[in-house]
Amino acid sequence: MEVFRYLFFNVLVFFLLCVAASATDRYTEALFTLKSEFLDDFGSLSDWIIPSKQNPSGKIHGCSWSGIKCDKDSTIVIGINLSMKNLGGAISGEQFHVFKELVDLNLSHNYFSGKLPIGIFNLSNLRSLDISRNNFSGHFPVGISVLENLVVLDAFSNSFSGSLPVDLPELEHLKFLNLAGSYFNGSIPSEYGSFKSLEFIHLAGNFLTGNIPPELGKLKTVTHMEIGYNNYHGRLPWELGNMSSLQYLDIAGGYLSGSIPKQLGNLTKLESLFLFRNQFSGFLPDELSQISSLVSLDLSDNHISGPIPESFSKFKNLKLLSLMYNEMSGSVPMSIAELPSLETLFIWNNQFSGPLPSHLGSNRKLKWVDVSTNKFVGDIPVDICLGGVLFKLILFSNKFSGGVSPSLSNCSSLVRLRLEDNSFSGDISLKFSRLPRISYVDLSRNKFSGGIPLDMSKGFDLQYVNISHNPELGGVVPTEIWTLPLLQNFSASDCGIRGSLPKFHLCKSISTIELSDNNLSGDVPESVVSCQALVRMDLSFNNLSGRIPEELARLPSISIIDLSHNGFNGSIPDKFRDLSSLLLLNVSSNDISGSIPENDVFRLMGRSAFAGNPKLCGAPLRPCSGSLAMLGSKGTGKLILVLILCAGLAIITTISIAWIFVFRRRSKGKWKMVSFSGLPPFTANDILRSFDATESKEAILPLSASIFKAVLPTGITVSIKKIDWEAKRMRTMSDFITRLGSTRHENLVRLLGFCYNKQMVYLLYDYFPNGNLAEKIAIKREWPTKLNLVIAIARGLHFLHHDCYPAIPHGDLRSSNVIFDENMEPHLAEFGLRFLQQINEGEFNSATEEELWMDVHSFGEIVLEILSNGRLTTAGSSTQNKARDLLLREIYKENGISCADSSQEEVKQVLGVALQCSRSRPSNRPSMEDVLKLLSDVKPKVK
Repeated sequence: MEVFRYLFFNVLVFFLLCVAASATDRYTEALFTLKSEFLDDFGSLSDWIIPSKQNPSGKIHGCSWSGIKCDKDSTIVIGINLSMKNLGGAISGEQFHVFKELVDLNLSHNYFSGKLPIGIFNLSNLRSLDISRNNFSGHFPVGISVLENLVVLDAFSNSFSGSLPVDLPELEHLKFLNLAGSYFNGSIPSEYGSFKSLEFIHLAGNFLTGNIPPELGKLKTVTHMEIGYNNYHGRLPWELGNMSSLQYLDIAGGYLSGSIPKQLGNLTKLESLFLFRNQFSGFLPDELSQISSLVSLDLSDNHISGPIPESFSKFKNLKLLSLMYNEMSGSVPMSIAELPSLETLFIWNNQFSGPLPSHLGSNRKLKWVDVSTNKFVGDIPVDICLGGVLFKLILFSNKFSGGVSPSLSNCSSLVRLRLEDNSFSGDISLKFSRLPRISYVDLSRNKFSGGIPLDMSKGFDLQYVNISHNPELGGVVPTEIWTLPLLQNFSASDCGIRGSLPKFHLCKSISTIELSDNNLSGDVPESVVSCQALVRMDLSFNNLSGRIPEELARLPSISIIDLSHNGFNGSIPDKFRDLSSLLLLNVSSNDISGSIPENDVFRLMGRSAFAGNPKLCGAPLRPCSGSLAMLGSKGTGKLILVLILCAGLAIITTISIAWIFVFRRRSKGKWKMVSFSGLPPFTANDILRSFDATESKEAILPLSASIFKAVLPTGITVSIKKIDWEAKRMRTMSDFITRLGSTRHENLVRLLGFCYNKQMVYLLYDYFPNGNLAEKIAIKREWPTKLNLVIAIARGLHFLHHDCYPAIPHGDLRSSNVIFDENMEPHLAEFGLRFLQQINEGEFNSATEEELWMDVHSFGEIVLEILSNGRLTTAGSSTQNKARDLLLREIYKENGISCADSSQEEVKQVLGVALQCSRSRPSNRPSMEDVLKLLSDVKPKVK
């Protein structure tokens, strides 16, 4: 039957084509044949049909079709534009010989795959060829030089491999060339320096290697060149300084070394220069200041040393100056403050010293200043917000002193202010009523005094406030602070704050309250029940008293409660037993009595969470005496009755579960598909056909493993994760999966989409063929490679913890979940899936700091594995009982590092990071924010 249907369909298509051929012109016939090769699931070409009546003599039927452009007489097809039509499939190209007069062919933003048809080279009059954002693969075919009229060739974002086409420079009229975002390898051909008319060249994001050919310096007509994000070797050719028309030069992420050539100063028309994320070293050449037209200069993430040249004062048009993550030193020239157009100044993570230029900001255009992690001293420049457009001021981890500049109180544009880890003193003179946009304020680890500004409650956009570790601050907690509608984090630990906790009214959004190490007294207001989003509350080391409020147990997301070292009395409310989100309740060193609620969670908290309360008993402390007596004199009989009732309940539950199982086995459910960025808009049936050849698309596929590989209709290979789920939790789980799908970072595996019904979900990920770290842990690697590997893993985890809101704990970070792409770059896999499973089991609430600390510990274990080629972990006694010097000797030996090797200090620092991360006490571990700072001290390559 199936064979008959197949034969009938093919005969029908052949018949229709024959009818079309007999009833219409050759152009329309060719277009109709071309359409038959396309996958058009969305009917984008539904108007490509043959009319019942013939067109007037000489006219082309297809001229009225979407995407087809003809001459004014409708006798010649001169343009085919199928851009963004959701078309797929492979193209044979056999029809293109008909379109000799075609001038413009645009197939961009579709899902075409297979090899680029060489039939395109029959389009001898073609001036523009746009095949960008498809999935064409294989080698770029030889022969394009026959398109002697071609002006534009755009092949951006495909899957081409092999060498760059060497015959392109023969196209004398070519002005626009974009071959970026594929898998081209080998060197840039030296012939690419012989283009006659080229104005735009983009080769970035491939796998190109070798030296950049100096012949590129002969391209006198090129105004825009992007060739970064490849794996070059050697230096940047000084000959590029001869590209006299160049306005935009981007060679970021190219692994280039040596010094920046002074000849680049000859590029007097250059407006943008991006050389970040390379390995350039040495001083900045004064000659760069000859480029008076420069608007954007980004030399960050290199090994550049020395001072900022005084000659940079000539950059009258400069808006962006980014020198962050280098090894530069000295003071910032006063003339930098006089740059009339400067908007953004990034010089963080260097070794600059001295004060900032006193008139910085006097140009009235500064918008973003980040000078953190240097050795700056002195005051905040008084003119820093003179123009009223500054929205980010980042000064943390320096040696600034004095008070907060009064001008900041009038900086109504300010959104983010970070002054932590300095030596600022005096009152916090910020007037929050004049800062309507301020959302993030960190003044921690300074020497402020005079109390918390009482008008902080007028900063209605505030989301994050941290003023911790200002021991002389004093004062009280502002009474209206909890009413701020967007406030999520309020940290004021170790500030000498006195008085009582203000009433918790309208605290709908706050998730973290940290007020430890103060002089607070009184009780915890029962109104804390209003804080329904609260996740963490730390009130330890105060003088609080009274009973532990039962209302805390009614907060649905609370996971960390630390009330230790206070004067609380009474018992632990029994309602805490039913609080599924709770991970830690620390009531140590109080006057708590009675029994600890019987719950596995409380037993897992450990003795330290309850120690220092002589009247408290129960697991994990000593047993309570007379536990059975509380059942009364007939306790044994009552216990038997309870057991009988429990057994009956268990039988009923088992029968119910069995019935539900049978019912759901019979209810197959309809499949649905959700695609994220990077995946063509497939239907659910497209996906299911890729898994199995079965025709029953409503059935559950008989897959034997939870993870497998599949090839989708366009040829894209994906990795599939299968998860069974409960229908009642479908919506919550799909919402979380959608959040994971929007989480994108260069060191995370992309979630491309998911296909689901009422019983299960298939998660579709990028497929990486080069295995995982666990499989390759014993491979000998050079130290720089290991360091880059550690940093890449740290970047991915840092993104989940600090750039996602709310934070996403990985949940299962281990070497087997670090996988490698085609370029052996690491990516974290399976992030968030542990919590997805908790949703399915009805246990998920929200990410907690405890879970983030667990990730940090896992990161420390992975770093130790990398350092020792898999010999060392923190799981057993292999590292716990060894002195650091002994560990270092073993690691030096494992890595072949001798006493004279300059890498010894770097290895020592990275080992220190690993050991900090794997400390037994979670609160003693660094955050991933701190980890990146520590790693940046090893190698300034961390963003």
